[in-house]
Amino acid sequence: MHEDKQIEAARRLLTHAAQVLAAPVAIRLWNGETIRLSPDAPDDVVLAINDPGAIGRLLRRPRLASLVDLLAAGDFDIVGGTLLDVAARAGTVNRRAFRSLDKKLVLKSLWPFLFAGRGNRSRSQAYAGAQHAQDRQGRDNKALVQFHYDLSNAFYALFLDPEMVYSCAYFPHWDASLEEAQVAKLDMICRKLRLRPDERFLDIGCGWGGLVCHAAQRYGVSAHGVTLSEAQFEFARAKIARLGLEDRVTVELKDYRELQGTYDKIASIGMFEHVGIDNHGAYFTKLRDLLRPRGLLLNHAITRPAKRKSFRRKRAEYAAIVNYVFPGSELDHIGGSVASLERYGFEVHDVEGWREHYARTTRLWCERLFARRDEAEREVGIEKTRLWLLYLAGVSLGFERGTIGIFQTLASRRARGSSGLPPTRADLYAS
Repeated sequence: MHEDKQIEAARRLLTHAAQVLAAPVAIRLWNGETIRLSPDAPDDVVLAINDPGAIGRLLRRPRLASLVDLLAAGDFDIVGGTLLDVAARAGTVNRRAFRSLDKKLVLKSLWPFLFAGRGNRSRSQAYAGAQHAQDRQGRDNKALVQFHYDLSNAFYALFLDPEMVYSCAYFPHWDASLEEAQVAKLDMICRKLRLRPDERFLDIGCGWGGLVCHAAQRYGVSAHGVTLSEAQFEFARAKIARLGLEDRVTVELKDYRELQGTYDKIASIGMFEHVGIDNHGAYFTKLRDLLRPRGLLLNHAITRPAKRKSFRRKRAEYAAIVNYVFPGSELDHIGGSVASLERYGFEVHDVEGWREHYARTTRLWCERLFARRDEAEREVGIEKTRLWLLYLAGVSLGFERGTIGIFQTLASRRARGSSGLPPTRADLYAS
């Protein structure tokens, strides 16, 4: 009887929403009934409410973290597509229309769910350890990195390109394949750094070894990479041996802060986000010390737009990504990063925004993972797979809408006199 009242309440609420919003979205209730929020709403992609208790849990704790947990557990689900599909359809709805909803009807309809069960109480997928802001507070960078990157090499291979490059691709044209765009990205990094044969090249956060191997094969450098991910380290070592590059490429399972020696060129690709703003001074100081005078650094990092105040306050979406996917990470704004470079001994030469390239990259990753979701579920479990589809789609939408960005910044270790760079960027694009 109680369940009948819940079905009746949900039906009443959704019927009213359909009249007001006319959204091209279909919602399936836990009894199998599908309600369209407009007469012509397609049902190939459906928002499923699989447990009425999930509505109660969300009402009692109306936070994004609650919704993420419920989506990962499958109490709420997107059937037949991803958040990208839902966003494309919901984006046609005028937000002002929500103001026309009958608030009394909404509250009356939600009341039967307020004290409903708690939904699927499976373990949260959020990072359970400490996330200290500063290294000197005991921040465990290895644990933070391994939570994300040691998930499974086989899992990442389901959606990455064959070189296992897990950072923003560079599309020569928007119809280029992910494989083409990732090779173009690796080559653009090498060209921006003006790599030359026998130069000592360091890749901080080298991932699965894509860049160090590319730089050695195509540009003849002596390349060294470091990572804190054991899974990435073992993969990179095997790749170097398979390609016969042991005399040109080395990798270490090591914190970049422990490195010694001097390098001609350094790349930091998608690693800066993990450092934390409180540690930026130590980060740039260490990189400066590792570079020869006028040696080049390419810092490639995701950013947030600057704010007039309270920049470090996290929006709910940003906090969810940190807690569920990238624990300990913190995004800077590009002005802050450039200022830090100058403050700690670098001269900035070039800053290039790649926001739309990352929107395209993460969309393709999401589509590829969705196409192979059955394999992903066998590899890392259904909850983690749901979470990653949600994450990749959400990040792609963030880049598309401009709530997050990404920049490649080229700088040299400051010294008197000429920088040694060409007078124009023409060499970057010469065929």
